[in-house]
Amino acid sequence: MQRRALGQTGIDVSVLGLGTGGLGSADVAESDFAKVLHRALDLGVNLVDTARSYGLAEARLGRHLGARRRDVVLCTKGGYMVEGAPDWTPEAITYGIHRALRQLKTDYLDIFLLHSCPLEVLQRDELLDALTQAKEAGKIREAGYSGEGAALEWALRSGRFTVLECSVNVVDQHSLGSGMVAEAQERGLGILAKRPLANACFTYSISPGSNDVGIYWGRMQKLKVDPGRLGWAELALRFAAFAPGVSSAIAGMRTIPHLEANAAALVSGPLEAPLAASIRQAFTSAGASWDGLI
Repeated sequence: MQRRALGQTGIDVSVLGLGTGGLGSADVAESDFAKVLHRALDLGVNLVDTARSYGLAEARLGRHLGARRRDVVLCTKGGYMVEGAPDWTPEAITYGIHRALRQLKTDYLDIFLLHSCPLEVLQRDELLDALTQAKEAGKIREAGYSGEGAALEWALRSGRFTVLECSVNVVDQHSLGSGMVAEAQERGLGILAKRPLANACFTYSISPGSNDVGIYWGRMQKLKVDPGRLGWAELALRFAAFAPGVSSAIAGMRTIPHLEANAAALVSGPLEAPLAASIRQAFTSAGASWDGLI
């Protein structure tokens, strides 16, 4: 599994990251969670992405990482849903980090991201100072922001973050087309690509509704990209993972076959340059006004 530098943080991450949003669901058996986690690590995946809002994910990671914690770059997200603290307050940051440390059974977090808060919240000095204090205390190694739009742009240029997480996929290229990913790379920030498989919108024959998957499905119809012999999953993952400036593509994978297929796809490396360019051009032509999806 290829590894890359996460900006100038000094951390190296696997080109494929394990997203645990789906794995944190109560309908996923504890034993299945453990099997997927350890198979991912065996395949060379070292980045594991989780969040306060991902159900049982943090607690399950704490129960099943064990001695392999030292081999993992743990990224979690928060700022909300903390007992005894209003959302988006310094206390929510501080208590939330302490809670995550307990849940994950570790004494430090490699990366802690503010999770999709709006611009007016992100700009509060007291929140950013709470992150700085956590870093100075050794509770977190790197602080970052996960989100889109104006808030992402502000985070990029604020000088307060070293890692950004944003949507990068065939039908969601705003962060690429706007130049934010390229600028982040120039500034030495690490970029984690979320939704690289576009929420698997390509698996639906008709629109699944007006939710985020439905939005992506509608965009897919308008782009008219032909995945050809690769198939949609491989095309989408290779496009996102090898987009210039991306350090790692975080994919939600609930089964071992899905995990192994994604890992195998990335062994093939980037898409051929004309194909990647045609995908970028299709988005420029049909989706230039489409914002990144949170």
